[in-house]
Amino acid sequence: MINIFSNFFNRNNDPKSILSYDVIEPIYGYLYHESNSVEFKMKGIYDSVFVNLYSFPYSLDHEEGREEIKKAGFNNAYEVLNELYKKIDIGVLSEETMQQGLEYDFIHIQFYSEPSAEVKKYLKRVLNNFVIFFCCTNSLETNDFKILYSSTHFLDYTKGLLDTEKLDINNPKNETQEIGIRDFKKVLQGICQYLNLEIPQTVELPSSENLLADEAATETDFEEFIKLVSRGNIEEKQLKKQTKKLFKNYKKEAKEYSIVEDHFAFFESIDAWNSDWKFDPEDAEYFISNLIGEDFTFAYPEETYSHELFPYIQSELEKSNLELLTYETFGDNYLFFVANKDEVERILELSELTKIEVNQL
Repeated sequence: MINIFSNFFNRNNDPKSILSYDVIEPIYGYLYHESNSVEFKMKGIYDSVFVNLYSFPYSLDHEEGREEIKKAGFNNAYEVLNELYKKIDIGVLSEETMQQGLEYDFIHIQFYSEPSAEVKKYLKRVLNNFVIFFCCTNSLETNDFKILYSSTHFLDYTKGLLDTEKLDINNPKNETQEIGIRDFKKVLQGICQYLNLEIPQTVELPSSENLLADEAATETDFEEFIKLVSRGNIEEKQLKKQTKKLFKNYKKEAKEYSIVEDHFAFFESIDAWNSDWKFDPEDAEYFISNLIGEDFTFAYPEETYSHELFPYIQSELEKSNLELLTYETFGDNYLFFVANKDEVERILELSELTKIEVNQL
C-alpha cells in the first residue's frame, strides 16, 4: 500500500527499480556514517567507480572553491545550490535560511561508459557524473531524490555542477544519457555489493553476476585472455608458453611491468597488424584480410584515411560478428587485432585485470 501511495505522487521509489530511494538512501547512510568517499573497480566498467558525499556550503568552503563561486557570478555556496535546486524543481533557500548555516548533502557518482556510435568518432570513453540531491515529495520528511547529470570533467567543480542538467531516468535525451543510465543501474548494484548493503527483494537486479572486479589476475585469466584475443587460433603449446611468459611479467614490480616488449611479441604471435597512425583503406583491406583469413573489403567515402575509416571498417566486420581492437602502444602507431564481437566485453575486463591495455576503436 505504501509503494502504491508513493508512486501515485510520483515519488522515485518504484519497488522494482534499482533507481529508487530505498536503494540510494542506504548508500547515503554509509557515506554519512562510515566513509564519505568510496572508490572501487567493477567488471565491465573502465577504471574505478568514484562515490563521494559532498555538502553545501562546506565542500566549497576553501580558497579554490570560493574563487570558483566568485568566477561563476555568485556570492556564496548557497546561491550556487539554489541554481541547482531550480533545475530540479526543489524549493530554493531563503536568505533567512542561508543565514542559519545549515548543511545540505549530495552524492556525486562518477564512472566511465562506452561512447555512443556517434561519440565514438571522437572519444574512447564517456565520463558520467550523476549528482543526487535528496528532497521531500508530499512529505515533511526526506523521502525522495532528484538527479543532475553531466558527461564532462569537473575541472572547475562549481562550474561542473552548474553545467549539469536535470536527468529524467525514464526519458534520456540522447544515446549518451541512455548508455549512462543503463550502466548507472549496474553501478548502483555494484556499490551495494561493495558496501555490503542489502537491496530490497522486490528490485529487479540489472545483473545476476558478481559485479566486483577481481583484485589480482591469475594465470587462468591470462590464458582466457589469450584464447579470446586469438579467437581460439593458437596451438596448445604456444598458449601455455605465452600464458606463463605474460603472467611472469605481471608478477614483477610495476616499474618492470611497464616494459611491454613481450606484449608486442605476444600480439605478433597471434597475428596482428602493426601500423603507423597513418594508413590507407587499401592497407586496412589487405591486413584485415590476412587477420581473418578471407577477403575483406568495405565501403567508405572518398578521401577518407586512417582513424576516420574505423566506423566503416567496424560496420563491415560486424556483419561477421567481428570487431577491430587495438593494443595501447603508447606511441604513434596501432597494433590491431580482430576479436569476436560478443567476446569484446570480456576481453576489456581481462585487459584491465592483466594490465595489457586493449582499446576499442
